[in-house]
Amino acid sequence: MAVHLYRLGRFAFRNRWAVLGAWILILIGAGTAAVTLSGPTQESFSIPGVPAIEALELQNERFAPPGAAADGPAELPASAQIVFAAPEGETLATPERLAAISTLLTTLAGAPEVAAVQPGADAMAAILTGAAAAAGMPVLPGIVSPDGRIAQAQATYAVPAIALTEEARHALEEAVATARATGLEVEIGGDVLQEIPETPITEALGLLVAAVVLVVTLGSLVAAGLPLLTGLLGVGIGVALVTAATGFIELSSTAPVLATMLGLAVAIDYALFILTRYRKEMQKGLAPEEAAGRAVGTAGSAVVFAGLTVIIALAGLAVVNISFLAAMGLAAAFTVAIAVLIALTLLPAMIGFGRNRILGRRGAAPRPANAPAPAGERWGRFVTRNRLAVLVVAILGLGVVATPALDLDLALPGPATASPESTERKAYDLVSEGFGPGFNGQLIVVVDAAPAADRPAAIAAVGEALAGIDGIAAFDAVGVNPAGDTALYRVVPTTGPVDPATKELVQRIRTVAVSGAVLGVTGLPAIEQDVSQRLADALVPYMLVVVGLAILLLLLVFRSILVPIKATLGFLLTIGATFGAVVAVFQWGWLGGLIGLESTGPVMSMLPIFMIGVVFGLAMDYQVFLVTPMREEYVHGASATEATVRGVTVGARVVTAAALIMISVFAGFVLAGDPIIKSLGFAMAFGVFIDAFVVRLTIVPAFMALVGRGAWWIPRWLDRVLPNVDVEGERLGRVIGATPASQPAE
Repeated sequence: MAVHLYRLGRFAFRNRWAVLGAWILILIGAGTAAVTLSGPTQESFSIPGVPAIEALELQNERFAPPGAAADGPAELPASAQIVFAAPEGETLATPERLAAISTLLTTLAGAPEVAAVQPGADAMAAILTGAAAAAGMPVLPGIVSPDGRIAQAQATYAVPAIALTEEARHALEEAVATARATGLEVEIGGDVLQEIPETPITEALGLLVAAVVLVVTLGSLVAAGLPLLTGLLGVGIGVALVTAATGFIELSSTAPVLATMLGLAVAIDYALFILTRYRKEMQKGLAPEEAAGRAVGTAGSAVVFAGLTVIIALAGLAVVNISFLAAMGLAAAFTVAIAVLIALTLLPAMIGFGRNRILGRRGAAPRPANAPAPAGERWGRFVTRNRLAVLVVAILGLGVVATPALDLDLALPGPATASPESTERKAYDLVSEGFGPGFNGQLIVVVDAAPAADRPAAIAAVGEALAGIDGIAAFDAVGVNPAGDTALYRVVPTTGPVDPATKELVQRIRTVAVSGAVLGVTGLPAIEQDVSQRLADALVPYMLVVVGLAILLLLLVFRSILVPIKATLGFLLTIGATFGAVVAVFQWGWLGGLIGLESTGPVMSMLPIFMIGVVFGLAMDYQVFLVTPMREEYVHGASATEATVRGVTVGARVVTAAALIMISVFAGFVLAGDPIIKSLGFAMAFGVFIDAFVVRLTIVPAFMALVGRGAWWIPRWLDRVLPNVDVEGERLGRVIGATPASQPAE
């Protein structure tokens, strides 16, 4: 491989105008495709085999209006929970407040895309004034609090939340603003305010930090600009093609965001690695074209395999059979593949334009012999001299940090974890105060009566069974479908939606056995519980597939048994420590004030599998960047310990710069206001920090020095079977010869 990449690098250098023109044409074509072919993004997700979603689909099918389509993925229609509150010690039943509530509900009933408002304006007024009770009208619990201070109504829309138009949202917000102007407290719950997630503006800081790190690392504005330029071009192409793909396949709106974040970060990393090797070859006196060819042939080989590990980690999300995660992973993997191609072709072409200007003043000449050793070399010698102590301290330290992970609690995001200043959180708190926490997490029991059974008796028996279950504050029969084979019960738990007791209640209801009927439990708490469990269950097969493939790939690259195993075990240490830190900060609240965290709660259930995919790919990048120079030095005759030191000397600068860039990109998310985005940014930034500085730059060289030559041991039969990809460039050295071409004057 090294020989072919060497030739590719020289070709791109010589034909730089043609290569640059080709990539610009590809960018224009991709942009045109994105504008003309793109379709709507999808925000719903389908997870087959989830009991709560199956119950929801049965409910939609059996209660669908005549002629309505009931097939396809189950999607809940958007809903707006309108919560009214009077000041402490007062009630809503004053003329002014009644008029404001009536006006709001009447306006909302005629607003765009609103299917129903329950209770309506007249019914709400009757309930608040006591006229409903006086007339013997049935009043469902949870409409007005016992003291008359808090009330709620619900507007159900005709479409899911993500499909709502801005006109519909604006109509709701305008009606609420009018009511608030009268002095009435009104808050909005439900999912009606859900919007397409956007990348926080603080992400721009990531690019700024990346530019500073590149200038410091490379010592040249020209050299620092190349990774940013090639990275932006590659991400532009990748994201444009992903956007164009939405016209043919279903993709989440978050897919381009993830593709942008990862594509830009790895593109900068890969360009930095190749540029560092180019500068090293130039310092040997090589001509720019030859140096570019050798840089692509050696460092480019490592980039190929580093990119493959990231692609495997991201594409592996498809094996868990969760469509929205698979789409996100494949979109990001495609952008990473573009980044690899850009690094191997466009970067050497751009080097052809920069030539000696890429070296800068600091890199124009080899380091003097009497100069102090670089920081990377000094660190490498310290770690290898104290290898056992360093290894023990680092592993024990990560073990301590990982301890809180034993308390990891997963849940989907909801109003309970929203900012206390948000209207969703205020509505949630008011409902809990006025009616009890269970009214924020109501369940629907779907009763499927068997054809041969006495259906009315079976349905009634379910109601009797529910009356004897602990943990239910109230329940009522919602109704029976026209065919008489399906009934719905509304169940109000005594505990909140994210309370472990509510999860236990869902399981108790599901174990109820009634002759002639099958029970299903749905509603947001049940759906969140089942989805979280499914995501947790998917972790094991995902890890097996991704880690297994990565071990095989690293075995091929390094031709060693211990190096791939050590790389994987080190990653497990990273994951454990990261989960521990996330639990300590976002569940326990430790140091939450430093990042502006206003509330704590369960960790988002998608975070573990998402974080594992991203951090694993990046961890293997750092593994390849660090260990490839070790392997190269060892193959060329250095002792195992000396090869380790030299590898750290070469790789530490690149890994440090790459990690700082990644941390700065991810840290931009920590500054966002949403706690879910905060947790994602924190987890990935902390994971990269631990993996780069503790695992790769500390544990890896300590381990390599401890086992010595054994680190590179491989059975002879396996060595013969494995193809020789020549990442260290041994065959390349024989092909091009040992005598370097002289560098012409510029």
